[in-house]
Amino acid sequence: MNFLANLGRVVLALLTEIGGIVIFLKDALLQGLTPTIYLRQILEQMLRIGYNSLPVVGLTAFFTGGALALQIYLGGSRFNAESLVSTIVALGITRELGPVLAGLMVAGRVGASIAA
Repeated sequence: MNFLANLGRVVLALLTEIGGIVIFLKDALLQGLTPTIYLRQILEQMLRIGYNSLPVVGLTAFFTGGALALQIYLGGSRFNAESLVSTIVALGITRELGPVLAGLMVAGRVGASIAA
């Protein structure tokens, strides 16, 4: 009977160790597979990239609109179309140039800040 008790203790100790190793491996795999999300850092970077780029984008849009208005006025004055300058500039900036310039300015600013 003493032999069976010792054998049972050894088998239980071995199974306890194996169970602990299996639980450890499961926890390690699950921890490695689940992505860690740093919400505060993500929001901070979104603020830096997006909101803080608005002055640069606004300044670029302002000067581009001025140059576009001047060129349209000079071209349209030959045909007495000076009254259409604001409409053409508004449509041109809103539909075509605005998104392109905003994308270029944000990409340039972000790329420069990452490289610095």
